Amino acid sequence: MTDALVIGAGPAGLMAAEELARAGRSVVVAEAKPSVGRKFLMAGKSGLNLTKDEPLAALTAAYGVSRAALLPMLTGFDANAVMRWAEDLGQPVFTGSSGRVFPAAMKASPLLRAWLRRLDAAGVEIRTRWRWTGFEDDALAFDTPEGHHLIRPRVTVLALGGASWRRLGSDGTWAPWLAARGVDLTPFAASNVGLSVDWSPQMARHFGQPVKGAAIHTGTRTERGEFIVSSKGLEGGGVYMVTPEARGGQPLSLDLKPDWTEAKLAERLAGPRGKASLTNWLRKAAGLDTVKIALVREFGGPLPEGAALAARIKALPLRHSGLRPMDEAISTTGGVAWGALDERLMLKALPGVFAAGEMLDWEAPTGGYLVTGCLATGRWAGQHAASYPGD
Repeated sequence: MTDALVIGAGPAGLMAAEELARAGRSVVVAEAKPSVGRKFLMAGKSGLNLTKDEPLAALTAAYGVSRAALLPMLTGFDANAVMRWAEDLGQPVFTGSSGRVFPAAMKASPLLRAWLRRLDAAGVEIRTRWRWTGFEDDALAFDTPEGHHLIRPRVTVLALGGASWRRLGSDGTWAPWLAARGVDLTPFAASNVGLSVDWSPQMARHFGQPVKGAAIHTGTRTERGEFIVSSKGLEGGGVYMVTPEARGGQPLSLDLKPDWTEAKLAERLAGPRGKASLTNWLRKAAGLDTVKIALVREFGGPLPEGAALAARIKALPLRHSGLRPMDEAISTTGGVAWGALDERLMLKALPGVFAAGEMLDWEAPTGGYLVTGCLATGRWAGQHAASYPGD
């Protein structure tokens, strides 16, 4: 019989494994892919954003409706703890002007290598190409390079990810197996994903162009952030932040001059246009660049003049045809419902089986919150799993 089994070798799973080993448990980590931390490494290609350096109240607020459920985990492993964890692995960090925290190396691979060395020194055994295929009576079944294999662990931590980025291992195939065992699940939905837009042919020359210095209104809040015009629609952090509202069908609008009042913009547009083309007029009078002017034409036509045009630029309807497919999403919401878990993150229907990371029903924007949430829940599940049974 295996003592402690962790299924999934992303940040949540590795953190759970480390806590189990620290408590003296003999730990096996089963990972379906040929190597570990694939999504973690992919996130690090553009500069691994580990956390957001901000007070706990602000940090936890980013988790929205899941804030209360995650509060104990995030209190135990907040932004400062994430930074200390990275530095203890020999990876110094720095905080950018926006408060986002990155490894000085600006990539995930050195951090992951150092972490794996520490896990190996702690006796953690990682078995790659071990794909979990569900339950067989009281055992967990795996397809392995050596064939079909059954494990009956004393304690298990599931850290299988959500249902995005299938090629990196998060495919959600585990959901029906847990449902069949009486675990309450919430349907998966895309989070931190782009918007689909059916562009007119005139927009093709703007594909790949960034939109900077804009804001998106949801009706209840305003978010600022850069995004990109792509052939499929709009992509990037500025759009990802409003995924929950877009998913719920809430109307969105763009403010292409958020640092100007509507009155100032109206005053600038009140003068005579003369022989200037509309593009040159908007560039000179309103200070709009080419891609913003294209968006005004795309979403705002037919265009009015004067004060009415100023109002449209400040509240340009963002017409879209829904979210991009879930497999293009950075993360997902849905998964194991909070009501299916006790305060230790143990599944009520499966004593001795804990869950952590993105397979739980929570979501957060990009900006370090996703990694922090995975590390914090993995640590929490690992600590409580370490004391089971006999707690």
